[in-house]
Formats: sequence, structure tokens, C-alpha cells
Amino acid sequence: MEKLRNTIARLIEECKNMRELKQIHSQITTSPLLPDPDRHFLVSRLLFSCAISEFGCLKHATDIFGSIQNPNLSLYNAMIRAYASKINNKDKPSSFQALILYKQLLWNGIRPNCLTFPFILKDCTRMLNYYMGRSVHGHAVMYGFQSDVFVQNSMISLYSACGCLNCALRVFDEMSIRDIVSWNSMIIGCLRSGELDLALDLFRRMEKRNNITWNSIITGFVQGGLPKEAIEFFNEMQSLGDDKVRPDKITVASVLSACASLGAIDQGKWVHSFLKRSGLECDIAIGTALVDMYGKCGCMERAVEVFKEMPKKDILAWTAMISVFALNGYGKEAFDLFTEMESLRVRPNSVTFVGLLSACAHSGLVQKRPLAKGLIRKMPMEPDVFVWGAFLGGCQMHGKLVDFNQVKRVRAIMNDNGIEKASPGCSMIEIDGIVHEFSVRGSPEVLIEEIICLLDGLSDGMKTERDMLDSFE
Repeated sequence: MEKLRNTIARLIEECKNMRELKQIHSQITTSPLLPDPDRHFLVSRLLFSCAISEFGCLKHATDIFGSIQNPNLSLYNAMIRAYASKINNKDKPSSFQALILYKQLLWNGIRPNCLTFPFILKDCTRMLNYYMGRSVHGHAVMYGFQSDVFVQNSMISLYSACGCLNCALRVFDEMSIRDIVSWNSMIIGCLRSGELDLALDLFRRMEKRNNITWNSIITGFVQGGLPKEAIEFFNEMQSLGDDKVRPDKITVASVLSACASLGAIDQGKWVHSFLKRSGLECDIAIGTALVDMYGKCGCMERAVEVFKEMPKKDILAWTAMISVFALNGYGKEAFDLFTEMESLRVRPNSVTFVGLLSACAHSGLVQKRPLAKGLIRKMPMEPDVFVWGAFLGGCQMHGKLVDFNQVKRVRAIMNDNGIEKASPGCSMIEIDGIVHEFSVRGSPEVLIEEIICLLDGLSDGMKTERDMLDSFE
């Protein structure tokens, strides 16, 4: 009998899909040769495979769990872990199921261990349930796991995701042992809260970094409005010469986004060539980033070329191409592409409509303006600051063609909805591979002095020329 048990256990371990797993389950439940202890052992192994493996099925795992009398802590942990995570696209965990199992575990007199709490906290993080997470934190302290590094890491992730950075920092500061996950979780939390200086300080204090560390700091600084610094991090990452830390697809996509923000075409081209040399797959995300970068840098031929070469395109890719068409004044091409996208039944998002409205503004398509109004009315989502901003920009750029009262009405709607522009206007220009930024918040003092000096010179020259012309009259 032991041989039969070991054979079935091996089959469960080697199983690659749910169809085979269900066949094995059927054999376990119907075989008259298996004694009850062996049957219980194999059903438990089956549950683990069904609940945790990549091909597993949460519903089937739940059915197996329900058939087991007096499940032990390991089985509860497996099911809590399954409910706290998405097994695949078909399995979407029900709200609070992991917490319900946890309460059931306690009701049955089973003491949770250091593996139970990270899974429960992960479920609270997924739901952004701060108050439930605090309660679970209290339970972890009550059962003596407040100093467990895995529990503490989970607490940092929970508090950071829920916007309570001070609580996350308190947990981090109280840790006697920190692993790389602790540092990464805290850095991500700071970046998510917009505390870029604090994230940088933690980053510099780290003795050992991995790809997650570098990708987090690069992506965080790009999203935080500091693309130049993000590129500097990328260059620093490259200079390490560490085989264990190498730029991946996430790194490349983030750096391309930084180049797009700066209009740094030379650096963008270098990143594209690096992508080809490294052998990294040019997937939809990177293809979209390349389209965005080339388009925003004014290289429309390369943007179109990359877009056409993409074997698969999602709504983000289509929207990127429409937006860069609009940015460069190709209004007709933007609307033609939108028509093609609709014919393929790709559902637009709000950014797609912003691109189309921008196409009207940048290309002066008067005949498209009624369509722009219709687009806003027919949008499947509420227009946001970017949609109204694009429409308003078009009104201002072609004021002679649009009733100025309409501009005032749009501004009134934006004010009533509390919509305002958070970021100040700025311009950037790349000269000899160096990107210079000019913003209403201020610009480098040396450059401003040079510009003022140049403008004064031009003004003096124009004044002299005007005086000379006046003397001839």
C-alpha cells in the first residue's frame, strides 16, 4: 500500500494541468486499496497542488478543503494563501474569504504561525483594508510574531499601500533584522507617497540591491517628475558590472519614459540600441514606450515604424500612437488611426480621447471641433482634468473660431468639479546630449543669466536698427 501511496504522490507532484489533477483526485477517492490515513495524506497533497500551483483552480481547491474533516494548520495556510492571491485570470478571490478562514481557524482552536499572518496581511493589502490590517497586526503581536521579518515586511507593504507611511516607517525602524525585501518595501512605500528624498536616502543606505530595488527607484523618479535623475540611476546601474543586477524590460520601459519626458532623443536611441543588443524581448509595454519616446522627441517616422512592427497592440499602444500623431500636428492621421482601432473593436480609454482632442488643438482641424464636443459627450467615462484641458487648449489656440464664452463655460465646469492643473508648465531642450529644463517654478540660474544677456543683446540690436530706420525717414 505504501508503494501505491508513493506512486500517486509522485503523480500529483508531476501533474501539469487541472484535467490530470482531477483524474488523480477521482482515483484517490474511489480506490478501495488505500487506507484512510494514506487517503487523507494524498488529498492534502492534492489540495496543496490545486491551491498553490500556477495551473491550480481555487474553486476545486475549496471543494477539496470542504471534504476534509478537521483540516490542520498547513491546509488552512494553503487555502488562506490561495484566497489572498490570484491563481489565474479565472480565479478572482472573494472579498474577506481569507479572513473568514482565519477566523474559522481560531474558532477551531488552531494556533496561527509565522506563515499565516503574511498571507492574511497580503489579503488586507489587496483590499486596501487598513483597519482590518491593524487588527491582524494586533493578533500577530498577541501570538508573538511581531519581530518576525516576514510579518514585518507584510506590515510595511500594507501600511504603505494604505497611505500610512509613518506606520510603515515605525515598523521598519523597529526591525532588528532587515532583509532586501524590507528595504525594497520601504523604498516603494516612500516613492508611492511622493517622498522621493526619503526613498533616495534609504536607497543609498542599502548595502545590497537587486533588480527590484533599481527598477523601483528609476520608475519612482520618472513618475515623480524627475526623469533626469532616473536616467542617472540607470547609468549608475549600468556601471556596476554586476551580472546579478542587469536592466530588464521594466528598467528599459521606465528609462524610455524618462527620455520621452525630457525629449532626449540621443539617449532614447541609445536605450533602443541597448535593447536590441541585450536580447530582451520587445513586448507590448516596451513597444509602446518606444512609440511614445520617438513621437515626443519628434521622430515620427521611427514612431510609426515601431508601431507597425508590433505584432500585438493593446489600447495603450494605440493610444500612444494617436497621442504622438496629435502632438506633432498630424490630426488627420490621428483620427484615421482611431477609426482603424474602432474597426478592430479595441475599446478606447480616457487618454485616447485626450489624444483626439489634442489632435484638434495642435493641427487646427476646424471641421473636427464639433466631433470633439461629441467625443466628450459620448465618452464611456467622466471627463477628467486632462480631457477638459485638451478641449480648453484647443479653444484657446483657435480662439477666433470658437466663442470665448465656451472657454469660460469649460473653466466653470472644471472649477465646479474641483479640477485644477497640479503641475506647472515647463519646456526642455536637448543640446549635445545634455537636457536643459525651463519651468515657471524656476530654472538653472546660470542659464537664465545667459538667456537674459542674449535677450538684452537682441533687444539692443533691434533698438539700434529701429533708430537707424527712423533716421532715414
